[in-house]
Amino acid sequence: MKTEDFDYNLPEELIEQTPIKDRSSSRMLVLDRESGDIEHKHFYNILDYLEKGDTLVLNDTKVLPARLIGSKEETNAVIEILLLKNISDDYWECLVKPARRIKVGTIVSFGDGLLKAKCIKELDSGIRHFELIYNGILYEILDKLGTMPLPPYIHEQLEDQSRYQTVYAKEIGSAAAPTAGLHFTKELLKEIENKGVNICYITLHVGLGTFRPVSVSNILEHKMHSEYYSISSEACKKLIETRKSGHRIISVGTTTTRTLETIMTKYNEFREDSGFTDIFIYPGYKFKGIDCLITNFHLPKSTLIMLVSAFAGRENVLNAYKIAVSENYRFFSFGDAMFIK
Repeated sequence: MKTEDFDYNLPEELIEQTPIKDRSSSRMLVLDRESGDIEHKHFYNILDYLEKGDTLVLNDTKVLPARLIGSKEETNAVIEILLLKNISDDYWECLVKPARRIKVGTIVSFGDGLLKAKCIKELDSGIRHFELIYNGILYEILDKLGTMPLPPYIHEQLEDQSRYQTVYAKEIGSAAAPTAGLHFTKELLKEIENKGVNICYITLHVGLGTFRPVSVSNILEHKMHSEYYSISSEACKKLIETRKSGHRIISVGTTTTRTLETIMTKYNEFREDSGFTDIFIYPGYKFKGIDCLITNFHLPKSTLIMLVSAFAGRENVLNAYKIAVSENYRFFSFGDAMFIK
């Protein structure tokens, strides 16, 4: 299977740069994965597609304000660091620009020394391991010094940092937002609950790899990035009851989907668990954990469009994307939504 099989033409002006004022007013393309039929709605119409007894599964990860601009202590050279993953205690895996300036032992200072980062290991592709040195609570310091690590295709500044968080974000640890969830408001979630739909939460901390295109021509040669996930016994209980009662599990986003499918692949049942997953889902994969999917429009030739194609069929998905382009839908993180039933 070739990476080129998941390419499509996208005019640059359809890559949305800023979030819509009212989250739930985004447009929503509804795709029937059996027939390929398409409807054009708004996200608040999701209520019409959810049934009493269904369970909506959301990823409650919270994005770190992890983009830091500092200076190299020896030379005052400007250095940008993006915190990617907490390895242990105050040791972090980071992406650095310009990486050539950072060697083992280099110290980068932020906020007049409020936070310092000492390089302890050099890796490929601009990745470094740092020990963070500070007094106080790290997340409070990051709130003062850091900014949201927006995807590379977004060039506008974000006026309100909270717009790159879901309204239910709770567990700090992501380098990127689970963007399918950005369409929900607290009011819409309440309406969904009032309809008798269950809501449960999993956690998957989104890593930098979510932005990286597949660079090999044969997708089977692609190496997936690893991300931390966890699922509680309470969430598992709801999911098991949903299946037993013959209702549907609606996954919000590819991150939620990867978590649920990781659990089902490991245990063939929903079970409390945590760890790291590098599951790669592409056409031919048999889904075990979800019945419907809410997602955004993804980058050409990305692992995300491959996952969606596995769920709804490559031809259906590429046709839906072609129609979305012709109808001027907004694409990527701040773009519009798809509901695949």
